[in-house]
Amino acid sequence: MSDAIIVALITGGLALLGVIVTNSKNQTEMHAALDKHQAVTDTKIEELTREVREHNNFAKRVPVVEEQVKVINHRLSDLEEYHRG
Repeated sequence: MSDAIIVALITGGLALLGVIVTNSKNQTEMHAALDKHQAVTDTKIEELTREVREHNNFAKRVPVVEEQVKVINHRLSDLEEYHRG
């Protein structure tokens, strides 16, 4: 084999090795970044879920409170009428 072919093979092999190492490092960094973003997203979803459950609890209780206020207002009206009469 001529020296030029040997040099070309060595150069090509080292270039290929460099590309493999670089891609491996980039892939590791990308996975770390994705894991971090996934953790942030999971935390936000958990917080939103908690807030929705809290809101739903209030939404269930509001009609009950409205009915109680209606009854209280009716009782007050009856008492005012009784007091006047």
